[in-house]
Amino acid sequence: MTRLTNANLERLAPEITTPRYDRGGVSAGIVHIGVGGFHRAHQAMYVDELMNRGEALDWGIVGVGVMPGDRRMQQALAAQDHLYTVVVKHPDGRREARVVGAMLDYLFAPEDPEAVIERMADPAIRIVSLTVTEGGYNFHPVSGEFDLDNPDVQHDLDEPSLSRTSFGLVIEALARRRARGITPFTVMSCDNIQGNGDVARKMFTAFARARDAELGAWVETEVPFPNSMVDRITPVTTPADIDELADRFAVEDAWPVVCEPFTQWVLEDHFVAGRPAFEQAGVQLVEDVVPYELMKLRLLNAGHQALAYFGYLAGYEYAHEASADPLIVDFLLGYMTHEATPTLAILPGVDLDDYRRTLITRFANPEVRDTLARLCAESSDRIPKWLVPVIRHQLDSGGDIHRCAAVVASWARYAEGVDEKGAPIQVVDRLKDELMAIAARNHDQPTAFIENRELFGDLAENDRFREAYLEALNRLHREGAKATLTALVAG
Repeated sequence: MTRLTNANLERLAPEITTPRYDRGGVSAGIVHIGVGGFHRAHQAMYVDELMNRGEALDWGIVGVGVMPGDRRMQQALAAQDHLYTVVVKHPDGRREARVVGAMLDYLFAPEDPEAVIERMADPAIRIVSLTVTEGGYNFHPVSGEFDLDNPDVQHDLDEPSLSRTSFGLVIEALARRRARGITPFTVMSCDNIQGNGDVARKMFTAFARARDAELGAWVETEVPFPNSMVDRITPVTTPADIDELADRFAVEDAWPVVCEPFTQWVLEDHFVAGRPAFEQAGVQLVEDVVPYELMKLRLLNAGHQALAYFGYLAGYEYAHEASADPLIVDFLLGYMTHEATPTLAILPGVDLDDYRRTLITRFANPEVRDTLARLCAESSDRIPKWLVPVIRHQLDSGGDIHRCAAVVASWARYAEGVDEKGAPIQVVDRLKDELMAIAARNHDQPTAFIENRELFGDLAENDRFREAYLEALNRLHREGAKATLTALVAG
């Protein structure tokens, strides 16, 4: 067994791909906030790919953890010189193991916010990237406005040098760069939010403006926030994944990351102080990412929601198990083809039928073992952004909404917290208590769930949506998930 460290790279098994560059000659150019499995299997991997080609050696990554739970990741990576293994799981059982060396450091903001701020204020840092999840942008789910009443936001406005949030840290770093006459960095969101760069611009600018009007105006005009579309299924790393890496490749890695073979990144080419040559690593650099983004959000991400609650209620644990059920596949393809696709623009060179079928193949990869519980988590940050826009478009255009309404009903049924066999469901959501309290009224007040205007606006007042929702919810209660799917597939 070989412990993963710089000193041990040459001792690793030959079938493991290792950095082909001298990490000692790499300097930092990117600070990334929110280091999780996705960032490590996606953006950091692309930078590492460039470094293996002898490029981007001045674009090393400094990770930043803002949440208390990030301390574990910081400690695990620091102990192995910030190296980690990406394990690609192929459907046929093959494994590809690759050590990524693009991350040079990891700073834990709650321990030393000043170190994080000064690192970002360093002229060498030209990009600050983000994967802070949908809930990390601090905006109201219906109004979309920045929540200035957040206690941590108020703290950061009062104590900029002791910031707790990504907003406080980033804006204080930008304020220092402005005061020192240093070009600002680009803020590059890589989260699954429609118009992620636009959302980041709005939220960070709102925070900056609340702190100082001139600073806010400067951020709005001088700091680029490119939109991006990112895609790679990256399930949570389990103890079994760590053990398998040790057994198959004799590597001791405290926190590897596992992922599917597929990866995609579409990025608007709007940067103020340069960027790595991402296109050489397969990134699509475009002027407008929105059409690609909507394709992914409404087919893949919303498709995951269509799969997750029905699959869980039907008794499945993993995405690949649910995706092997022809009934669920028919329902998924029906949603994608008849409800989501009509909301999308034509993309030259993109075969949407092939894309839809590829998604089913990806969902059905038995080696990824993506849990339905993970896909069901944080629904209040997902359904309003990914599925509700499809519903509204279809209502406005007279299109079909029965499957969309059924997905919302399956979420409402899931939020009751008890499955069809009476076993408890561990609901994970920032609004868990509120949602479960509303869902508890599903039998006595069937429209209670969709009357939550913060999540659904006025959808409950639309007769066509309300009737389709109630039909699905009532059938879920009377007959269960599979019978409901059978009726939906039958039309």
